[in-house]
Amino acid sequence: MITAPLQEVLQYHEATKHHFHGHARGPGYMDWATQPSPFRRYEGARLISLKKVPPGKEPLYDDAFVPGRISCAPLSFESISQFFFDSLAISAWKSIPTATWSLRVNPSSGNLHPTEGYLICGPIEGLCERPIICHYAPKKHALEVRAEFSVEVWRQLTEELPQGVLFIGLTSIHWREAWKYGERAYRYCQHDVGHAIGAVSIAAGGLGWQAKLLDDLSTEDLASLTGVFQAHNSEPEEPDCLIALCPQGEEVNTSRLNSVTMESFRTFDWKGTPNHLSSSHVDWGMEKISEAARKPRTDQPYESFHQPPNPWSLTTRPVSLRQMIRQRRSAVAMNSVTTMSKDTFYRILLKTVAVPGRIPFNTLAWKSYVHLAIFVERVVGLRSGLYFLVRDTSQRKNIESTFSKANEWSKPEACPDELELYLLTEADARDAARQISCFQNIASESCFSLGMIVEFMTPLEHYGPWFYPRLFWETGVIGQVLYLEAEAAGIRSTGIGCFFDDPMHEVLGLRGRQYQDLYHFTIGGAVEDSRLTTLPAYPDEKNGLPGFA
Repeated sequence: MITAPLQEVLQYHEATKHHFHGHARGPGYMDWATQPSPFRRYEGARLISLKKVPPGKEPLYDDAFVPGRISCAPLSFESISQFFFDSLAISAWKSIPTATWSLRVNPSSGNLHPTEGYLICGPIEGLCERPIICHYAPKKHALEVRAEFSVEVWRQLTEELPQGVLFIGLTSIHWREAWKYGERAYRYCQHDVGHAIGAVSIAAGGLGWQAKLLDDLSTEDLASLTGVFQAHNSEPEEPDCLIALCPQGEEVNTSRLNSVTMESFRTFDWKGTPNHLSSSHVDWGMEKISEAARKPRTDQPYESFHQPPNPWSLTTRPVSLRQMIRQRRSAVAMNSVTTMSKDTFYRILLKTVAVPGRIPFNTLAWKSYVHLAIFVERVVGLRSGLYFLVRDTSQRKNIESTFSKANEWSKPEACPDELELYLLTEADARDAARQISCFQNIASESCFSLGMIVEFMTPLEHYGPWFYPRLFWETGVIGQVLYLEAEAAGIRSTGIGCFFDDPMHEVLGLRGRQYQDLYHFTIGGAVEDSRLTTLPAYPDEKNGLPGFA
């Protein structure tokens, strides 16, 4: 049954597609006078400065993806500092003679950063003596204390969760993306929530912690917990999700938190006033789609992960996790020369497969709905052409019967048994990749590019319109893995938000809305812009970071 809110979501999705004959509605130019500030601050809130730690050789990058490989760090001021430094902090500043701008650990569409982070925790040694709710301020690498409350309320809230649990809340300021991208901005904000979920999950893995999405909560519950329900005249924040962090191996009951206790959060003495990010705004319909996709409280269990017959196991490389996290960049151009081996290609794809229990996909609560249509361009040992990776093997037969333009479903040479990867069409894939990605050369001058094809109508009809942003979240988590895997392989990648939706469906022979293309990505040898100067993320002499970028 298609309800009115689901119809609104479907209308938004169709209206925000790019086509060869025209793009989704947007401003069409950069209104620099109203460019939003990338930093939300809560003026008047007490600030807790966190510790900044340069990356060391350990923990190793590959170990962070496998639970149990890294010893659990005790909950303390130091570990909280490390967590935020590894997940939502600034990674560097870039400069030209006329401008300077920041980069962050968590990727963002257009580097606009609509995602805001919150900490909700009990007493933590060196950080707080009472339970607190804080907003994370990345420019300062500090926590803004928005509210303090009693230990008794904290105990009531977390009575069915492991001892030492804490929560990370994520919200979105949609105006940051709408300023540049107009109507399509809601999509990009949801990609960025997914990027942040991936960043949070991997940062937690680096501390020996697990991250679990508590997804039975309603949007109103999340507003209460993060304090963004309060009326003000600044740009609104839309609550997205709540993630529980606790030691790996602990049983996390993802059933809803005490609802009465959550409602009491609205009576707290909230501190700080959100700053204005822009002098004026244009309405691009963000409130309308947000309202249609807001979530009620639910207790319906998600369909569980499909267990593949041969869970993969990869060797650990001598690569630093935190070095990869902090050096991650989005490529702005590819050199059309760099190649990769098929072994590297397979390894990258294996990391994107949602094996139950593996980080970061174990943070999500639902089975995989996202698959990868891959334009192979410069992979040594593989024929050029269009390939398809089935990330949930239980969907293979349905996908094969739906993709009407596939010439063959053959596994490529030396493909690992654990990968459900198939060659659909052998051809020079470069022109098709470029045309589908809004004629951007970066999609055709890489080693490979891909589109994330999502099982669309089935979960929306089964769960409701509130599942729409979650499909984008899963693509964002995959994107974060691809970003880091490219760095670990010595190359670079970038997400591509501008692509022609329905022409991509045509390439695969898709009809209707059963599957939809939601996100594109490209990986290869990056062209460095010599005009840019890289500056330290936090030039703090006392922390020994004057040259740390």
